Amino acid sequence: MHADIHLRLHALAAAEAHRAAERPHPVRKSPALRVQLGWHLVELGLRLATPADRPVGLAA
Repeated sequence: MHADIHLRLHALAAAEAHRAAERPHPVRKSPALRVQLGWHLVELGLRLATPADRPVGLAA
């Protein structure tokens, strides 16, 4: 590859990286509600899968 082409490609890639760094990043929402729902579903599944005479306890 010729040096001038290499330098031009590098300059274009660097400019794109700078533009990407200046863009605001989307704020991710906390997965707290999703995690709580998941644990409730796990607890429900354990209650359905275990016999009625054996209590279910989670260590979470």
